[in-house]
Amino acid sequence: MTSSDIILERLTKLHPKLIDLSLGRTWRLLDALGNPERSLPPVFHVAGTNGKGSVSAYLRAALEAGGYAVHSYTSPHLVRFHERIRLAGRPKSVPIDEEDLAQLLAECESANGGEPITFFEITTVAALLAFSRAPADALILEVGMGGRLDTTNVVAKPAVSIITPVDLDHQSFLGDTLALIAAEKAGILKRGVPAVIGPQSDEARIAIEMAAEKTDAPLFIHGQDFTAHEEGGALIYQDEAGLLDLPLPRLVGRHQIDNAGIAICALRQAGVLPLERDAIARGLTEVEWPARLQRLTHGPLFSHLPEGTEVWLDGGHNPAAGRAVAEAMADLAQRDLHDDVRPLVLICGMLDTKDATGFFAPFRGLAAHVETVAIPGADAGLPADKLAEAAHDAGLDATPAANLNQALERAIVAAGRATPRLLVCGSLYLAGYVLRENS
Repeated sequence: MTSSDIILERLTKLHPKLIDLSLGRTWRLLDALGNPERSLPPVFHVAGTNGKGSVSAYLRAALEAGGYAVHSYTSPHLVRFHERIRLAGRPKSVPIDEEDLAQLLAECESANGGEPITFFEITTVAALLAFSRAPADALILEVGMGGRLDTTNVVAKPAVSIITPVDLDHQSFLGDTLALIAAEKAGILKRGVPAVIGPQSDEARIAIEMAAEKTDAPLFIHGQDFTAHEEGGALIYQDEAGLLDLPLPRLVGRHQIDNAGIAICALRQAGVLPLERDAIARGLTEVEWPARLQRLTHGPLFSHLPEGTEVWLDGGHNPAAGRAVAEAMADLAQRDLHDDVRPLVLICGMLDTKDATGFFAPFRGLAAHVETVAIPGADAGLPADKLAEAAHDAGLDATPAANLNQALERAIVAAGRATPRLLVCGSLYLAGYVLRENS
């Protein structure tokens, strides 16, 4: 174990709950550290249910293509904790190094003095401390959960607030209706700060609009104040400032058109870092965001797979994510009609807090088979047999597997003589495990 691993392990024991939404403990620690949240570069604050990570990735890629130095904070990580804290550099930011991370964590642990604080709270404070000490032109700050009581919601006046599509997720913490969840997400809105709102259901949009009225936050709403769509193999973005004809995003899936549009609107409304059209275009084509419909092409995973097998990896884990990923897989299947048809086999693991049947439902009639696995090392993971039952309830043929290797072997058998398309899905934790095993 590294020094940071040892400290991180200790930090998990400072609070009896993994999640305990509150800002009191965060403010206490920030005060003890001299309030680093007051010394940050212009902040792009990103909340929402789906698409937060992709929007953050587009923002970072475009700004860096424009020559700006950019910090970013995202969660959870896939392989190493260091991924969460990216420090500005040119031409691109890099994950914080081990020595700096260990020093920051130790400093925060000492300043906390053994007081109760959640893991996310103290590690987010460490990130803010890191960002306050290293020069940068911008900070992309992704909300962990919700917004109103999220640890990141300590920035008094960001350059822009962003709310990506809101859907049902984390209901036990945020509320059991779209309106309640959207109201929590809208807790990041600040007086006078422009707020870019991605595609929403009417219920969620109305809740966000009501919150904006109370805070006097000007809204820029998808479909009303800006649009983004695919036309003739290009992304067409338009708002009151004009039209941009751009290349399609590198990230796969129709939903990425919307995510890219949200990022472009935020870049234009923030008004702090001017960008030429070419920088935005380069950002769209150079963006990287692992485990979001990522196609794996090599590694140990392929040593036991038939030649030509496609392997896709996605960490989406709620019904909206299921719809987006299924739509992308359907688009690939449509292209197969001009070639050999590839049966789609899912290899899925999920946490027990997720709506597994809702996630599987969009794959009915699309997936030939589902292999379910327990997520290695996840205490809150669904047992493979329970997850297979959820897939059955959604109308899919499913079998529980003892582990990932067995799931891969059975997936090949399920595809018959055809060359399969495998989709490992259902959890960022499972995606991270696959990336580690395939490195």
